Amino acid sequence: MKKKVLFLSKSLKSVSTLNYSTSAGKLKKFDDIPGPRGPFGLGNLYNYMPIIGKYSWLELHKSGLDKYETYGEIVRETMAPGVDIVWLYNPNDIATVLNEKEHPQRRSHLALEKYRKDRPHIYKTGGLLPTNGQEWWRLRSELQKELSVPKNVRSFLMDVDDITNEFVNHLESDIVINMLPELARLNLELTCLLTFDVRLNSFSIEEKHPNSKTSRLIRATETTNSCILPTDQGLQLWRKFETPTYKRLRRAQNFMENVAIDLISEKISYYREDRQQQFSAGYMKRSSLIDEYLKNPNLDLSDIVGVGNDLMLAGVDTTSYTSSFVLYYLGRYPEVQKKVFEEAKKFMKEKYAPIEGDALRTDIPYTRAVLKEVFRLNPISVGIGRILNKDTVFSSYEVPKGTCVVTQNMVACRLEKNFSDPLEFKPERWVNRKNAINPYLVLPFGHGMRACIARRMAEQNILVFILRIVRNYEVKWIGRNDMNVRTVLINKPDQPVNVILKSRND
Repeated sequence: MKKKVLFLSKSLKSVSTLNYSTSAGKLKKFDDIPGPRGPFGLGNLYNYMPIIGKYSWLELHKSGLDKYETYGEIVRETMAPGVDIVWLYNPNDIATVLNEKEHPQRRSHLALEKYRKDRPHIYKTGGLLPTNGQEWWRLRSELQKELSVPKNVRSFLMDVDDITNEFVNHLESDIVINMLPELARLNLELTCLLTFDVRLNSFSIEEKHPNSKTSRLIRATETTNSCILPTDQGLQLWRKFETPTYKRLRRAQNFMENVAIDLISEKISYYREDRQQQFSAGYMKRSSLIDEYLKNPNLDLSDIVGVGNDLMLAGVDTTSYTSSFVLYYLGRYPEVQKKVFEEAKKFMKEKYAPIEGDALRTDIPYTRAVLKEVFRLNPISVGIGRILNKDTVFSSYEVPKGTCVVTQNMVACRLEKNFSDPLEFKPERWVNRKNAINPYLVLPFGHGMRACIARRMAEQNILVFILRIVRNYEVKWIGRNDMNVRTVLINKPDQPVNVILKSRND
């Protein structure tokens, strides 16, 4: 631990030294940052258009690597006249932008913000994802209280383990399964239990019908996430009239909103009676997140409806996609899977033995390393975006206040200069590390004040899934051995997650 702290302090010191030296020396102008400007300075947006362009919004990691190889560690891309994005690949520059002390601003989920602001009878703000400034900090400071304390997160472990155990028992062995839709059901069930304290019975035959509530919720989260990037970029015609993409987002959000309102209304209706019954019986059950938010005098119903919707939106796809990549690497690397199995069996003598909190904290260093390596190669997003609150220096270049800056962590994590054998899956690089790894490279949940508020919960859910699936089954990968990502705001597998599960005998 002392070595980690020492390295972190040295990294931060080197960052501050870099900023001081570039500020004290001769600085380069913003206009001198290399990068594509488009013909006659009209912008590079045409290069993202289907057929005629060489880039794709669905493969931002590939365009990011191309720009790095062409222009270097800092790239200024003019999308349209007066609209620039600065891409950062150097971890020192990434640290500079993510350690901004003022309220960090981002430019994301713009169409979602419009949808909510068009419905003032339901929402007061655009919610935690698109909002900036003081209003964002008011929401963030109140909502993170229940999710940032480790003991609060551990209080959900028994429920998470029970549901994951149920999910594992529900899976069939010795047949080909596309695990992605199955994982979406697991993570929807977990998200709704932890958020609203309800079971949706997502694994049942009835709920697998295409028109069931859970099937529609899963489609709505995927639709919303897939519409964010296309509406954030480009000409944003949806601000003037309802484009097909905005219409899909609106319909998906309307359905999710109605579900959230129904679940919160039920919670309010039965809240007092339920609490009184528990008090009379001499026990109080663990509260859901919405329970705690309803008791918070600094949050009103519009805030709570928004966060209920946001937690469903963020909780299903992100963890499902990450778990898919976990299965991909476990299936492709049997020797890695064997080590995870041996680690799990040490404290789970029988298949269905409960997972205790102490085990997650101290007994699974290799399993944690597997997850860390998955985050390195296949992070939740290609990078982190910010709008600068002040003039800032990156790699000796002056970048003015108000500029959109995006880190390129996924590309940086796949470079030889940052990791040996960067394209190889090696969890061992995170166990007993001999060479220091810059802490600003692998940041799957972001960093600082705008880091994902549910990070600890998501990690706990994924670790429980890894331990349960490997303890019960041998995972055999039968898909293509070059599974990559499609950028739909978050990184989605670009092919079915096809596996065969072989039951293990105790």
